[in-house]
Amino acid sequence: MKLLKKLIAVLALMPALAFANEGGFPLEHAPDRSKDLAALQHGAKIFVNYCLNCHAAASMRYNRMRDLGLSEDQIKGSLLFASDKVGDLMKVSLSSKDAKEWFGAAPPDLSVITRAKASEAGSGSDWIYTYMRTFYKDDTRPTGWNNMVFPNVGMPHAMWELQGVRTAKFEEEKDEHEGGKIVHKFAGFEQVKPGKMTKLEYDTAVADLVGYMEWMAEPAQSTRKRLGVWVLLFLGLLSVLAWRLNASYWKEVK
Repeated sequence: MKLLKKLIAVLALMPALAFANEGGFPLEHAPDRSKDLAALQHGAKIFVNYCLNCHAAASMRYNRMRDLGLSEDQIKGSLLFASDKVGDLMKVSLSSKDAKEWFGAAPPDLSVITRAKASEAGSGSDWIYTYMRTFYKDDTRPTGWNNMVFPNVGMPHAMWELQGVRTAKFEEEKDEHEGGKIVHKFAGFEQVKPGKMTKLEYDTAVADLVGYMEWMAEPAQSTRKRLGVWVLLFLGLLSVLAWRLNASYWKEVK
């Protein structure tokens, strides 16, 4: 019994220990955009303009964005840059070979990236939201950029013109858990060059982008949840009818 209790305790602590071992930057909660069509449409525009140059979303078709309230003419006029047909998949012309040569690795497909990151850090939306807001200038990196959530990332800051140029400030302090070893602790960002957006505007734009990527990972999510409620209500009603029918049957048997 004691062994079983210990095993349960270890299993319960495993997610926390895994996150602690990553030494990850604390994630900030991404605002919920799931019911805001205007925000999702804005997020789709940002995705097409800033992400779809290198990253594909090969499981997604452009015309699926009609579910966000966009017409085919609007999709063609504002969002269709990498293809000619609204029914095409969201692919890019960048080859894996060129990507590896330029960035050190091929940019991942973003179709279900929020799901993929959720398996690594709890919430994929929170991970991407924090990631896109923690780039800083680092001249020691090949791209000139680094990131607090993904240290030594190969991806450059695609939205730097909107956010501006920032540097990261670090302070030296002793780590008592490492025998007094000197470690560099993050102490904030310093704005070197202003961007086209204010901090609030940029954070809002990233939230819209993350909301769209969350929707893109499962466009039918809201429909699934809505149908799920009706299914549960039906099963509840069916259970009551089965229970009363069973009671009526055994009443006659007795």
